[in-house]
Amino acid sequence: MLGDLLGASHTMAMEDVPGHVADQAARAGLHGVLIYAVDVRQEVLVLLTGRGPDAGQDPGGKRTPLRIDGTLAGRAFQTERILRASTKEDDRYHWWVPVLDGTERMGLLWVETDADDAQTRERMWHLASLVALLVVSKRVHSDSYARLVRVQEMSVAAEMQWNLMPPRTYTNEHVTIDAALEPAYQVNGDAFDYAVAGRNVHVSIFDAMGHDTAAGLTANLAVAACRNHRRQGGDLAEVAAGVEHTLLTEFGQKYYDASTDDGFFAQTRYVTAVLSDLDTRTGMLTWTNHGHLPPVIIREGRWVSTLECEPSHPLGSDLGLPVTTCSEQLQPDDRVILYTDGITEARSADGREFGLERFLEFILRQHASSLPVPETLRRLIHSVMDYHGGRLQDDATVLLLQWHGP
Repeated sequence: MLGDLLGASHTMAMEDVPGHVADQAARAGLHGVLIYAVDVRQEVLVLLTGRGPDAGQDPGGKRTPLRIDGTLAGRAFQTERILRASTKEDDRYHWWVPVLDGTERMGLLWVETDADDAQTRERMWHLASLVALLVVSKRVHSDSYARLVRVQEMSVAAEMQWNLMPPRTYTNEHVTIDAALEPAYQVNGDAFDYAVAGRNVHVSIFDAMGHDTAAGLTANLAVAACRNHRRQGGDLAEVAAGVEHTLLTEFGQKYYDASTDDGFFAQTRYVTAVLSDLDTRTGMLTWTNHGHLPPVIIREGRWVSTLECEPSHPLGSDLGLPVTTCSEQLQPDDRVILYTDGITEARSADGREFGLERFLEFILRQHASSLPVPETLRRLIHSVMDYHGGRLQDDATVLLLQWHGP
């Protein structure tokens, strides 16, 4: 099963994946396999057909979009566990199997089997792992997949942002990184980035001025400049200077004072940002703040402190403030949270802000329930949306970095 799927994968289009998977899985005793992908907002699971979210519906309901909240399929997605969908029916067991790329939750498999034993479960895990790799390798150049996982129209700015940012979830033996962002289909100026280079893990968050397509362009340029100077070996201060120079070159306008014949730049676009590096061998976190909200640390299930650091000016504003690099020694399993003001400043119908305390209390409550971190952030971002009546006036982004220890 696995060998033939791998062999066929080199020339397989996204539309071919469901058929190939179902045919080969049957050879290993896994019957009726269907692949469900999670939508951009992580609210529903849609059948992978390549023809959009409404394709292939049937009266039995297996092919209709499945809500994540309040369904057994959704519980399998939330908890990342194989769940049996029913007792034995028609001489077969029915299963929901999480599809994970690392720790990125991509969707589920629907599987029917003749047996309920350890070998069967192992085969389902193996199949789901390979399906994740297949989908990841095909979705980059598949409009069919992009259409499938959208349940509403996406703005041009959001199109840029989702193609700019890395996957929302990443894990290795040293760190776990998770992010969530709303409004998923209309995001403009918020962005996050992370990367690994040996023992160093870089994490950054950006909030561009404005709520339009130009804000998306500014955030894209800032992230690209950050990556460029980081990959040239620059430290955080040098990376920040590179982002500043790039934004001023692109968006700055030079004016002259006729009385003194002096020139000066007036900025038209800028971003607030936090840039950070974590040494995964020692747990030493270093960061710079550029007009952004300070990160916070959660330790042993409680809010410990806010990571205060003398802020510099927003990148691209050319105010000439010095860049201060600060450091903090983390303890194993500490969680560092970066966020934008759209999280805390979201308002209810009566004008009350969601606020930092409510934000952190939500994280702590979900942490106590032992849910996977991606599920905690999914619920958080939906809670913010609900608090604001389903429509945010500003982008809301949260990024969590957990250090597991040396």
